[in-house]
Amino acid sequence: MTSIITVEQAKTLDGLFNERVLRSPQKIAYRYYESSTGKWCNYTWEQMNIAVARWQAALSREKLAPGDRVAVMLRNCPEWVMFEQAALGLGLVVVPLYTDDRAENAAYTLNDAGVKLLLLASQEQWQSFIEIRDQVKGLQRVVIINQFDKNNLNQDDQDLVALSNDWLPVGTGEVQHVNVDPHSLATIIYTSGTSGRPKGVMLSHHNILTNAASCAQIVPISPNDLLLSFLPLSHTFERTSGYYIPMMCGATVAYARSIQELQEDLLIIRPTILISVPRIYEKVYASIRAKLAAGPAFNRWLFNFAVEVGYSRFEHQQGRGSKQLTHLLWPLLEQLVASKVKQKLGGCLLKVTSGGAALPAEVSRVFIGLGLPILQGFGMTESSPVVCANRLEDNLPTSVGLPIPGVQVKLGINNALLIHGPNVMLGYWQNPEATKAVISDDGWLNSGDIASIDAQGRVTITGRLKEIIVLSTGEKVPPADIETAILRDPVFEQVMLVGEARSYLSILAVLNTDIWEDVAKQNTLDINLSDLSSQQQLQVEKILLDKITHLTREFPGYAKIRRIAIIPVPWTVKNDMLTPTLKLRRSKVLDYYQDEVAQLYAGH
Repeated sequence: MTSIITVEQAKTLDGLFNERVLRSPQKIAYRYYESSTGKWCNYTWEQMNIAVARWQAALSREKLAPGDRVAVMLRNCPEWVMFEQAALGLGLVVVPLYTDDRAENAAYTLNDAGVKLLLLASQEQWQSFIEIRDQVKGLQRVVIINQFDKNNLNQDDQDLVALSNDWLPVGTGEVQHVNVDPHSLATIIYTSGTSGRPKGVMLSHHNILTNAASCAQIVPISPNDLLLSFLPLSHTFERTSGYYIPMMCGATVAYARSIQELQEDLLIIRPTILISVPRIYEKVYASIRAKLAAGPAFNRWLFNFAVEVGYSRFEHQQGRGSKQLTHLLWPLLEQLVASKVKQKLGGCLLKVTSGGAALPAEVSRVFIGLGLPILQGFGMTESSPVVCANRLEDNLPTSVGLPIPGVQVKLGINNALLIHGPNVMLGYWQNPEATKAVISDDGWLNSGDIASIDAQGRVTITGRLKEIIVLSTGEKVPPADIETAILRDPVFEQVMLVGEARSYLSILAVLNTDIWEDVAKQNTLDINLSDLSSQQQLQVEKILLDKITHLTREFPGYAKIRRIAIIPVPWTVKNDMLTPTLKLRRSKVLDYYQDEVAQLYAGH
């Protein structure tokens, strides 16, 4: 029997889990770090099944009916999977929450979805809800995993909140699978909400299973593969690619301790597969560049030469370039340069993917040149999420590749990318108007992204319909490409292009403090940006604008950036400037820094 479970064999997401348990009971399913012992531990599929039965027995006592919503607000861990599989087996609908999301946003989601049970990691998480406790309606039970003193709860919460160890029964029966309809609602995933309130994306079991199966066809995963999971499971990209696909293929998933410990975890786990968003690759790239900048000129030359030769080999292997004499040097360059970088990522990576946003071309070129062929793709929560992806044998880094099997794409009005397939969502939860605005009567989903499609059918994303900046001159400027170009210089940590209805463009910029120190010393400037004289402020602006002008020299003249405002506080999820998926909330940033923006255009 083949190791890969088909959509027809699984039928539902909990059916997928059940089939995997039957096929691979003694194989390691998950690895996780046990902080109390300081050791990495394993769960086999059989052990996971026993645990799921306990969680399901506890849920069964909560007077929940099929179709009721339950929410999970945990970092990636085996308990996340246990809870979800237990809930899905009972026909419940799972609503994932981001652990670092603001309490107000989480409360909105709980209320909008009508969540009856909430799973949390700690009492501290529940405390964050206390101030807005009156806004959270309908909760019948809150379960907390980590040990806490129930006496610390106020009287109103004594009956509501339970410790998982007390809540979970000791003995269990068989895992139930009451739902047999693959087209029934499995989950409601709330979009990040870069502007306005998030909407609840309704995905069926069939939506997600077909998407996972199609992805498994284009990036083969074997039972011998080991995936390091660090993107939040509340993100659709990780949930499908880092949870359901490995389960479908029988691979093992290890859960990273944290983003801060990711470098160490890569060396310990030594994964064969890495699924990431561009920001992680950008940080690794910036670290490499900073180290090279501080070292001998020869090291920089050797590194750049290795990347150039490696990328040339890649183009030849892809059938887009000729064989070069320098390719004969690759074994030596791999030993001197490429292998050392790959060792920092564990040394065993075979498949590396990037999604969620565009990966800067320069970053992609470096990793591919060093022998890590990053596969970029495109997707959205509303499409479960993958729509297009590059293949190992057909990898064009400037594109997001061909549509995955079973999915069709075409261009609509204003070159908007339209999507059709079994992965397209059921609609937005309790929001038929919003659903009708993005899904046509014949089932085509409007992505809101501007794209082009080449003769081979490859898709290239060129911008967002709603993020186009229209200058007062009538020129239209997509900000993402310009921002990406500026971020190639490590002195810029975060940037946002502004200029809507203005006569020229400006930049809001958060600087990398360590890199800025070096720049300031080289130019004999005060390191403290908040305490500069007027003359020094002008000098700082000139230095940074010169860098920006050089970085954006390939863009049209009307896209020239004329002013810059330095923002002292980084944009984060906690200060509500980033979504939980680390996308910029442009409207929030503009609103918060309206005085700074006004100053950029004073007198114009």
